Amino acid sequence: MIATPRLLLRPWRETDLPHFAALNADVEVRRWWSAGTLSEADSNAQANELQRHIEDNGFGFWAVEAPGVSPFIGFVCLQNESDDMPFAPAVEAGWRLARAYWGRGYAVEAAKAAFKDGFERLGLDEIVAYAVEGNMPSRRVMERLGMRHNPHDDFDHPRRAPNDPFKRHVLYRLRNSG
Repeated sequence: MIATPRLLLRPWRETDLPHFAALNADVEVRRWWSAGTLSEADSNAQANELQRHIEDNGFGFWAVEAPGVSPFIGFVCLQNESDDMPFAPAVEAGWRLARAYWGRGYAVEAAKAAFKDGFERLGLDEIVAYAVEGNMPSRRVMERLGMRHNPHDDFDHPRRAPNDPFKRHVLYRLRNSG
């Protein structure tokens, strides 16, 4: 578990599943994924995979709780990136929050805590994040985190079809300065 002044990044609980399913069923939350929304069964399967990554690696997609506000607002993660990505091997940061919690600085606060854990406890040299080229909300979070974008690192996602409008991605990096 990782605590910030307003948030708790923690392993997943069974009680998170309905909240996660609602998040994954929100068209606006998932607008940057060409796969669209997820069914409840697919959402539950994904949550189980995310928890397994934490159990296997000691880090991953932490469920994010805002004590006194909500028991589950979304997730923030560090995760091992798959080998088919052009920048692998790497540890990737990511986040997805329920729409009701956008604009409150929660993604940046939680990601900063995850980055600190990654650099200090895990000894990472670098953390990367990527997003669909037009996903300006995620890009702004990356910039607020101090991540740097080099257009030469941008790439076509290898698991997207050639004509997929979400194929082109931007890559941001943050090196461990400590």
